[in-house]
Amino acid sequence: MQKLKLEELGRTTIADFKEQDKASIVLVLDNIRSALNVGSAFRTADAFALEQIVCVGFTATPPHREILKTALGSTESVVWSHHETIETALSGLKSAGYTLLAIEQTNKSILLNDYSILPNGKYALVFGNEVEGVSDAALELCDDAIEIPQFGTKHSLNVSVCVGILSWEFGLKVRN
Repeated sequence: MQKLKLEELGRTTIADFKEQDKASIVLVLDNIRSALNVGSAFRTADAFALEQIVCVGFTATPPHREILKTALGSTESVVWSHHETIETALSGLKSAGYTLLAIEQTNKSILLNDYSILPNGKYALVFGNEVEGVSDAALELCDDAIEIPQFGTKHSLNVSVCVGILSWEFGLKVRN
């Protein structure tokens, strides 16, 4: 076994990436404190060919030094927008036919492995602040809350890890 060289990976160009079909998944980043986490979300959205990222509130937007550090150029390939309020962002996505899902532990959250992801579904995954989680305003607008099952003592994951897990799971099943 040997690692592939960079030129053997078959990477697509940014222009080709922009033209290819995307999974109908929007990552909504609601008041994310760390620009490094935002950059990681961009890189993940590129890796799984997701439709777009919506930054809300004080979430940093490109170009930002810390975003660029972890995004590794994916700010050039991934479509993104910024909204001042979560209400504006989510109402626009809802009217465009997206199912709004808070990624949060609530009294009514559904475990990720129990949630029925529809092939060809349109989903907006809402990720909240690293300390406060998904805002109450966002929870009121979401159709459901999804929780990642955890078995350790913390019951908390970094938001960039959550973005990766949900992007993989939804991206895989939406495409089937």
